[in-house]
Amino acid sequence: MSGPGATGARPPRPVNRLRRARWAIAAVFLVHGSVTGAFATRVPWIQDHTGVGPGRLGLALAFPAVGASLAMPLAGRISHRLGARTALRVLLALWTLALVLPALAPNLYALCGALLVYGAASGMADVAMNALGVETEDRLGRPIMSGLHGMWSAGALLGSAAGTVAAHAGTDARLHLGGTALVLTLLGAAACHGVLDLRSAPEEHPPPRFALPPRSALVIGAIGFCAVFAEGASLDWSAVYLRDRLGSDAGLSAASTTAFACTMAAARLAGDKVVARLGPVRTVRGGGVLATAGGLLIVTARHPAAAMTGFALMGLGIAVVVPLAFAAAARSGPAPSQAIAGVATITYTSGLIAPSAIGGIAQATSLTLSFALVTTLALGLVAGARVLRVPGRAARKTVAAPTGDLEAS
Repeated sequence: MSGPGATGARPPRPVNRLRRARWAIAAVFLVHGSVTGAFATRVPWIQDHTGVGPGRLGLALAFPAVGASLAMPLAGRISHRLGARTALRVLLALWTLALVLPALAPNLYALCGALLVYGAASGMADVAMNALGVETEDRLGRPIMSGLHGMWSAGALLGSAAGTVAAHAGTDARLHLGGTALVLTLLGAAACHGVLDLRSAPEEHPPPRFALPPRSALVIGAIGFCAVFAEGASLDWSAVYLRDRLGSDAGLSAASTTAFACTMAAARLAGDKVVARLGPVRTVRGGGVLATAGGLLIVTARHPAAAMTGFALMGLGIAVVVPLAFAAAARSGPAPSQAIAGVATITYTSGLIAPSAIGGIAQATSLTLSFALVTTLALGLVAGARVLRVPGRAARKTVAAPTGDLEAS
């Protein structure tokens, strides 16, 4: 029976609040990923609109990573001043609204400036939402970071699906991206309303505007570098690999990229249960084994089915590495936002150089040797997984709230 006098009928209010915060931050990740997916589908329209060739477009597309790397260290200071919830609301809105800027650019210089702002907004929102994700995970006492990044991947797929429909219908990208930005801004504001409201203690000094990442973040970032390099190489070159190396038609080649992206999204959504059972070190080590096996299958494939299986294994193996790297960075010292920014900068750099590095090696040698490098980096996950070890319970409590770090209001 349940009634006014019953006890234990409902979870305590703090538990309900944490559950709401968990789903709210998941929605934030979904919105963030949707922006990326929507933009990616309209790059051909933007290229035609600005009249730039492939080389200049490649130069312009490097600016989001530059903007993100420059701006990410500011996220901690903004959160300190405004509080984590308000900071995330502001930064996420800047990111969703920045979606329309590249479509408004009339030439290369304006496009580079728009993409610089676009990347800066993305990076600051990225740091803020990952810091809140780790804090929510710590308070829940169970892994959620893999699932959060799975929601980001799902958002990217949703954004790209809607963008594909808009592109197929011949919709002007300014109209498509402007409408998408408005919808995602409203959804993001609603999602941010439910996240944890954390504020810095009055006596706490604000973090520096710019600071080198701590040494611990550099070591953890090296693991993220390996995973993101493999991700960027697979996303941008898997279709080319099947077409040029194995003679596949355009449809089958494109399907390999889709299969890789879907495998990563599914693995991230299911990854929290694996991490809870095995722990981050064994999970990443096992993932490294799978990714290495996938890489070996890719470089030795004689049939498209074998290569597609290899790319699927690659996606499965690297899926949870970046979420776990962000979580480990946040717990590695007394400045979570600074450490996350350091790891994010390294991973952004990896994503930036991976496609061009694969292309350069392929030009000088072959695509097979390019993916031999990817396989070697995947093997590095096996060797370096121990740096993601979770501190002991007492240590985690100390890191989560150092001398009045972020306290719930």
